[in-house]
Amino acid sequence: MIFQSPSPAWKDYETIDSGDFFKLERYGKYILCRPEPKALWGKTLSDKEWDSLSHTKFVPGAGFAKAGKEDSGTWERRKKMDDQWVISYASDSSDLSFKMRLGLTSFKHVGVFPEQAPNWEYIYSNTKALVQKARIDGKGVPKVLNLFAYTGGASLAAKAAGADVTHLDSVRQVVTWARNNMELSSLDGIRWVVEDAMKFVRREQKRGNIYQGIILDPPAYGHGPDGEKWKLDECLFDMLRGVSNILAKEDSFLVLNLYSNGYSAMLGETLVKEAFSLRSPQGNFEMESGELVLRDRFDKSLPLSIFVRLKR
Repeated sequence: MIFQSPSPAWKDYETIDSGDFFKLERYGKYILCRPEPKALWGKTLSDKEWDSLSHTKFVPGAGFAKAGKEDSGTWERRKKMDDQWVISYASDSSDLSFKMRLGLTSFKHVGVFPEQAPNWEYIYSNTKALVQKARIDGKGVPKVLNLFAYTGGASLAAKAAGADVTHLDSVRQVVTWARNNMELSSLDGIRWVVEDAMKFVRREQKRGNIYQGIILDPPAYGHGPDGEKWKLDECLFDMLRGVSNILAKEDSFLVLNLYSNGYSAMLGETLVKEAFSLRSPQGNFEMESGELVLRDRFDKSLPLSIFVRLKR
């Protein structure tokens, strides 16, 4: 199993410390203290040091993160800071770079999941290879579909590599946020879709549309624009079976990311293999899986999600 973390060369992000169910992170010039249920150990720095370093701390409301739901909370300001600010992503292993606007939301999120950086690199490098191959073969620009796409880091990576990108999320405000990130990054041409992901995949299958890259980062629970219900345990396998029908049989890739507690990389691999009928070890495909991990200054590793990547 593979363990991957953002490169220390990413100057606009750092995990400073973690513990006592919180993490202390730097996003650009601001340091934030946020709840982290997986930080089961103690802090390395003292509470006083955390307080003196942080610009703001998220204080959860009653019932926060229970029953698969994140109730709203409040940000407790400690130093002067902007409500919104911009950070840059720049890689030391490729020429991938883009910008993202961050902001303090009422659900502790800030507009980026930094542990996703290794997935961005995978998407960028594989998309770039597909674009180059398509040019040599005289084919059209590869199409990449990003489902449950949030503020679009993966969409920006695919677009920067030259793909024809479709970005789908069920929340219009989040799609607007992603569009703003595209503009900040001096990119254009991403197709924006506000729709239920399952409905969209089924419709694309009926239309006969095929993609060379598909990215899925589904939540544990969610709702479509018209109230459609999403529950990961009940819907994920059907979603993957649908995706298997619209992903090209060759010269293609899939990235599945899962945050839900209790999901393992092995479970993710089995889901993908069964949904795509990849039971033969001699099949014409490559698969890798592992965990995305944040590492703080004191070498404590905080595993946050599992990934499965398929390449054909």
